[in-house]
Amino acid sequence: MDILIDNKSSAPIYDQIYSQIKSQIISGALKEDEMLPSIRGLAKDLRISFITTKRAYDELEKEGFIYTIQAKGCFVAPKNTELIREENLKRIEEHIEQIIRLAETCNLSNEDIIDMVKFGLEVRE
Repeated sequence: MDILIDNKSSAPIYDQIYSQIKSQIISGALKEDEMLPSIRGLAKDLRISFITTKRAYDELEKEGFIYTIQAKGCFVAPKNTELIREENLKRIEEHIEQIIRLAETCNLSNEDIIDMVKFGLEVRE
């Protein structure tokens, strides 16, 4: 599992850890029931506070991405397809917002954007 901390980022460190692990779970890079590094071990590897790592793991568990077995560790939870679908829909909406902002800087009309999307879909067929 690869986690990179960006000290220049405005995102808190626990959120960077949370986001990267969540992304790896959604993408399938981390598999169901795969054991995650221990909270203390990850904190040591990243040279951060144990409390910061624990907060990231707690958030992941609260949202159903991981589960904990006492005295054994944390594991990737079985995929909740509805949860993954919601996460992907949220990401699509974020991309659409970016497209709209970028299109505005180019003075593209809604029809131009729709034509570009249709063309992109046709290319994939």
